[in-house]
Amino acid sequence: MRPAILSNIVYHLRAGKARVLLSMLLLCTVALPARAMDIDAKAKEFDRYFRQMMAGKSIPGGAYVIVDGNRVVAMDTYGVRIRGKAGKVDRDTIFRLASVSKTFAASMATVLEHENRFNWSDKVVNYVPELSFKTPSMSRQLQVEHLLSHSSGLTPNAYDDYLESNTPLSKILPKFANIDPRCTPGKCYGYQNVLFSLIEDVILQTTGSTYAKQLKSRIFSPLNMQNASVGWESFMASDNRAAPHVQTGSGWRPVKVEKEYYFAAPAAGVNASISDMAQWLKAQMGYYPKVLTPAMIEDMTTERVSTQRHMRHRIWRDYLSHAGYGLGWRLYTIGDDRIIYHGGWVAGFRAAVAYSEKLKIGIAILMNAESRVISDLTANFVIDITGKDKAATLKAKASRKR
Repeated sequence: MRPAILSNIVYHLRAGKARVLLSMLLLCTVALPARAMDIDAKAKEFDRYFRQMMAGKSIPGGAYVIVDGNRVVAMDTYGVRIRGKAGKVDRDTIFRLASVSKTFAASMATVLEHENRFNWSDKVVNYVPELSFKTPSMSRQLQVEHLLSHSSGLTPNAYDDYLESNTPLSKILPKFANIDPRCTPGKCYGYQNVLFSLIEDVILQTTGSTYAKQLKSRIFSPLNMQNASVGWESFMASDNRAAPHVQTGSGWRPVKVEKEYYFAAPAAGVNASISDMAQWLKAQMGYYPKVLTPAMIEDMTTERVSTQRHMRHRIWRDYLSHAGYGLGWRLYTIGDDRIIYHGGWVAGFRAAVAYSEKLKIGIAILMNAESRVISDLTANFVIDITGKDKAATLKAKASRKR
């Protein structure tokens, strides 16, 4: 039963409004099954599209899950863990989540901030004194929430090239003394991996334990995410892991699992299976309030900075009326709904997770190949469940302009 309906029933019961209560109970017994059948049909349509696209692009392996409220509507897998080998992808096969890891870091940080371990407005230099910009005063303006909202003001992906060269963060940080933000922190968007990962220092200093240990005890274990982990060593320790693949002239080729972005664990260091992602979707949509309270979810999905240039993306541009970033989540407005979304891409892997804030329907997709097909799959599912065809959306945009 939906939380909103349940709360209304409790209200009317206390008020003694039996007739209204009876009508609402009838609504629950009649309307909800019809809606459930609708999403089941859409899940079957998605499965056909998923397999068609995966086969069409010769993707080695992948998996998806569709969740409606706290119910797993569909969960299935495709292909093999490594091209040319027999081992098939199953529901417990572990993939790298790449930048979808940011949703975990932001959630962990939000839990701690709501416990008053630190404040979003705390200055980052209080926790990372070695961080300095070219203009010292700008270093002191950088706040913790600016890390998780990509609103530091720096040029996008500052010093990611050093991460890709397997350079530890400790050797990258001194390089920030050579640059200044393009705008005052908090005023403009610039996607970051190095700076985002400084939340790890904040967590260590305010809890006395590592980011990985906090995730395991506060997120993975209570959500029963049995395959989830942090770091290269944990990924390589699993026998049931997907291999990364890159495109070559002769098709997809498996490659070595690089450590690179694992050095920036909050930004790109989480590993998980599709069964884990089902639990993650439920938690983000509010069905594990003992782990993530409604106030925490609201905090993460409150826009901190506009990302209007994302409205020009080839897939989303005909549907979005607004785009922004909260804490570890992209926020896309479609009609009267918001899609809470994040994608990930790193060295032979792709990942995506998205859910409708209004409908409480979500999807997660994992692939062991660097294919853009994941963006088409995610967007098409989102557009399908929101019922926003291109013509209707364009008409709405035109009316807003008038």
